[in-house]
Amino acid sequence: MKVTEIREMSVTDLRDRIEVEKNNLESMKINHAISPLEDTSKFKKSRQDIARMITILAQKEKEQK
Repeated sequence: MKVTEIREMSVTDLRDRIEVEKNNLESMKINHAISPLEDTSKFKKSRQDIARMITILAQKEKEQK
């Protein structure tokens, strides 16, 4: 997910999206334990997207205060 797409989202949408992405990461980890993924770089990309969203969420919340 690109930074410009994330910045356009509202605070509530960001919170919801972060939770969805965290759940997707956990399910990927569980599925990987059962049958290995071909492209393990998806873990890194997912973690980076979550971190990016959390950072932008913090910036937006700071601006609102």
